[in-house]
Amino acid sequence: MEERLKSLMQDLGNAINESLSDSERIAEAIGEIKGAGYDVFLVLEATIGFNKREDGEDGVDSASVEPTEVTSLGKVRFTTQDQRFLKALRITVDEEA
Repeated sequence: MEERLKSLMQDLGNAINESLSDSERIAEAIGEIKGAGYDVFLVLEATIGFNKREDGEDGVDSASVEPTEVTSLGKVRFTTQDQRFLKALRITVDEEA
């Protein structure tokens, strides 16, 4: 993995931790639980995905997204973006000739 991406991921993790630590509402809720006689530990799991954009892609602009095409026979023709999305979800589609 690229060093720059590792650094950005670390920055994101730090930002999430700081947000939670600085949250007055979370501190209040934890205080209420402790006040009720319980010890508190908080473990959060986040799933964050990254996809490397191809050269020339600056981001997803709805005006530039190719629509999924449906032929008159009811067959669906997926765009490159559709295929990437399905692959990220680990969904495979059998394509008939």
